[in-house]
Amino acid sequence: MTKPLWAPWRLEYIEQADELDRCIFCEPEPELLLHRGDRALVVLNKYPYASGHLLVSPIEHVGDFGALADATALAVHRLAARGIDALRAEYAPHGFNLGWNLGRVAGAGIEEHVHLHVVPRWNGDTSFMPVLGDVKVLPEALLETARRLRPHFAGAD
Repeated sequence: MTKPLWAPWRLEYIEQADELDRCIFCEPEPELLLHRGDRALVVLNKYPYASGHLLVSPIEHVGDFGALADATALAVHRLAARGIDALRAEYAPHGFNLGWNLGRVAGAGIEEHVHLHVVPRWNGDTSFMPVLGDVKVLPEALLETARRLRPHFAGAD
């Protein structure tokens, strides 16, 4: 039987994403930045679906997935693989969701700068809190997650 996963807090973020005065990938918050390479970077999602939710983005400000250079697409995917390894080492998730949200109707909060989501998943990681209380329970502060994951990207490019 399929069980829906509701994320009501995302609608507020998506509706307000256009009001940002900067691109979070061109000017990432330093405390959320895990790695910046020549072609791609990794940041923690400030509005995560789950603890350790990473965003991997090209350095180049591009909104068209098809316009990514091959070397850039490879760099993004290599960093996503490194992110998976880091999350496995630190948190031992049972699985992962990886995805590109292309277009507002597909869930993209930031359409003008493509990015890949890396979301760790655990058996039973959904609860009633987001559905009933519009509250997301994360067991660890973002800055602590950043501190734990950042060393795993040392030497990556």
